[in-house]
Amino acid sequence: MRKEKESPRVEILDPVWQEIRDGAQEIAENEPCLSSFIIASVLNHHTFEEALSHRIAQRLHHIDLSSDLIRQAFDEVLEVSSDISQAARADIIATIERDPACHRALEPFLYFKGFQAIQTHRFAFELYKQGRKDLAYYLQSRSSSVFQVDINPKVVMGKGIMFDHGTGIVIGETAKIGDYVSILQGVTLGGTGKEDGNRHPKVSTGVLIGAGAKILGNIKIGKCARIAAGSVVLKDVPACKTVAGVPAKIVGEAGCLHPATEMNQMLNNDE
Repeated sequence: MRKEKESPRVEILDPVWQEIRDGAQEIAENEPCLSSFIIASVLNHHTFEEALSHRIAQRLHHIDLSSDLIRQAFDEVLEVSSDISQAARADIIATIERDPACHRALEPFLYFKGFQAIQTHRFAFELYKQGRKDLAYYLQSRSSSVFQVDINPKVVMGKGIMFDHGTGIVIGETAKIGDYVSILQGVTLGGTGKEDGNRHPKVSTGVLIGAGAKILGNIKIGKCARIAAGSVVLKDVPACKTVAGVPAKIVGEAGCLHPATEMNQMLNNDE
């Protein structure tokens, strides 16, 4: 009799989800007081998508709108879009690679509000595209309250994004963020006044934006550029350059091929 072909192992099919489950199992065994939380958040779910929907909905729960109803909306989004779950995996990998305080895939998934704020935005963005604008705006409001991160649901955002700490990040309606960008706390991608239309920054792939930087207006931040902490950027920034100051000026090269990945925020002596 022919032997049945074995199904591929989950760690081969979805290594990020398997790593999250392994970390959850370890916590459940070693920290009994967290076991019910870990089981409900991770181990009770069959897929990464189920667990992601549950975890973010739980974080956004409020008397105005229960986590069950939020999760129902998220599940409906996931049925028609695989982009969110794939981007979320890339965001977890980005956080592990770039944040020296992160050692397990489970940590951003469960605890890091920067990661959770990004995923909330991804759901809000898809809901807005589907015409569910009021729910999208509600999620923006809850994210601002819960995570202290305020992102308009119309903002276009790539994959492999890391918000380090996240607190105080504000991103306006017509901003765009490319793939593999790192943004630290207190950053604003804003407008310059009351003008309507296309009025917010466009951040290209691989950019690193330091803590407290303000990038204002419909300007372009070139690929793999680096924005120093505390800078106020009012003009386009060329690719692979470092800008610093108030107002920001070019002070040198980016210092490496991939600033967002390297996370090097120190200026060279000649800069």
